[in-house]
Amino acid sequence: MGRGRSRATHYRHLSPKPRPAPSPRPTPASALSPAERAEVLALLNRPEYIDLPPAQVWARELDAGNYWCSERTMYRILSAAGQNGERRRQATHPPRTIPELLATGPSQVFTWDITRLPGPAKGIWFHAYVITDIFSRYIVGHTVERAETAERAEELIREAIESNGIAPHTIHADRGTSMTSKKVSQLLTDLGVTRSHSRPRVSNDNPFSESQFRTTKYAPDDPARFDSLAHAREWLDTFISYYNHEHRHSGIGLHTPASVHFGTAEEVRDQRSAALAEAYQRHPERFARRPRPPEMPGQVWINDPAKRREPEPQGS
Repeated sequence: MGRGRSRATHYRHLSPKPRPAPSPRPTPASALSPAERAEVLALLNRPEYIDLPPAQVWARELDAGNYWCSERTMYRILSAAGQNGERRRQATHPPRTIPELLATGPSQVFTWDITRLPGPAKGIWFHAYVITDIFSRYIVGHTVERAETAERAEELIREAIESNGIAPHTIHADRGTSMTSKKVSQLLTDLGVTRSHSRPRVSNDNPFSESQFRTTKYAPDDPARFDSLAHAREWLDTFISYYNHEHRHSGIGLHTPASVHFGTAEEVRDQRSAALAEAYQRHPERFARRPRPPEMPGQVWINDPAKRREPEPQGS
């Protein structure tokens, strides 16, 4: 017998009593039935939803007046079915000054940038110019060209402002040669638009353009290469129409950019509220509190001074 413990303890360790199995956890009253869970899984795997995250499915169904369950429950159902991985095709991209820009509504601050699209062979690139409203995330102008030029940039900015009908207070960009060109600078001066630029060697001062490019290049049908300039233009036209009018953007309360830009988001939010209220009346036990649709931010910043941390300059 070992030292330091009693004889009774010693024999209890030699012949331990089996512990009873834990009682099964009771199913909460608010839980979906197996049949309802199967219906939600089938919904998430529909052809039109198979590449979308649950937040997009939840918002689209709610806009159609259908409440199935919470967004979090959709994730749990996917996890239980072994489908909790990323539902979109993945790619890796580099992230993209101190400008402190505030927008409290559409047509106040635009941001723009140029990204390269792979052409038909290695070393051949097309250049996509995209101008975005930071408050609504609506793309107000875009084009694809064979090269990056100040002349085309100046034309696109002019066309976008004319099409929008309102000149923004500020247009923000990084410090590429087209962005800092005399042609673009003179146009903005003539229109009374303030110029804003990212700081040198700081990669995170144009977040809205970078985020939009990331969404574009994660599109499920994004081709590995574009066969021609016409192919690139056609594909980007189609994607931006989808992005502006169908994509529910998480940064604007899961509304579409067009809905926010053209002032219909509050009407959509009222419809969502009605659908959620009806769902709550039918099954209040399924909610911890009365459900409300996502809020839309009242202001949008580039480098909010209340939250910003000074980034470390990159390179020398």
